[in-house]
Amino acid sequence: MDKAKYLSRIDLFQGMTMEELKRLEPVTPMNIIKKGSVIASPHMDQKLLYLVKSGTVRLYKLTEDGKELTLDVLGAGHLFGEIGSFTTGSDNTYAETLEDSVICTIDNEQFKDLIRERPVMALKFIEIVSSRLREVQEMLEHLAYGSVRKRLLFLLYKLSQKFGVRSPIAEGGKGDAVWLDLNVKLTHEELASMLGSIRETVTHLINEFAAEGIVKKSGSRRSLSIQPESLKTALQASK
Repeated sequence: MDKAKYLSRIDLFQGMTMEELKRLEPVTPMNIIKKGSVIASPHMDQKLLYLVKSGTVRLYKLTEDGKELTLDVLGAGHLFGEIGSFTTGSDNTYAETLEDSVICTIDNEQFKDLIRERPVMALKFIEIVSSRLREVQEMLEHLAYGSVRKRLLFLLYKLSQKFGVRSPIAEGGKGDAVWLDLNVKLTHEELASMLGSIRETVTHLINEFAAEGIVKKSGSRRSLSIQPESLKTALQASK
């Protein structure tokens, strides 16, 4: 795929012409990162803005007892990191690739040059930062106060918003509820690590959700399908 087309999928660059995107290519080098790689951590001195061109990245913090608390899962088009005094809500966090991913970075000076030339990009960045901070706060509240059931429901809800694709499979004809296929493959163990829980608990809950008509299972390594209305109803009723 043409690199400019990759860039056009990044939230920050939406609305730019192909000519403008091509001028960005020299300052946005592509790096192919293998699955399971930690690409950012609080211990890294240089603060960068990371752009996800393809693949999936998990952002998480470590608790005092060493447990991982996932703050977000990002896909193609999303960005994270720190630039100067700005952060996308991912400061003091770790970023790990959940699959082979294509990532590019922009350093502080490059970003300053970009927004000097294109002030509208600064406004777009502020919008993205504000939205991300709201999402992180909401996730932390659920992790701190919600039951494992509610935390898993909330995680599936957030994943369906970012990675949900309308399922092409009809359940029985006209009037059937809409289903979304999650376009991200996560094992029960990976979901558990996002919740600070264990695989057995997640497996038990996924079976419960399937019986309640909230999800459809298609194998441990394949993506889940979500019924969004049932999911929202269960989330509102959960404690």
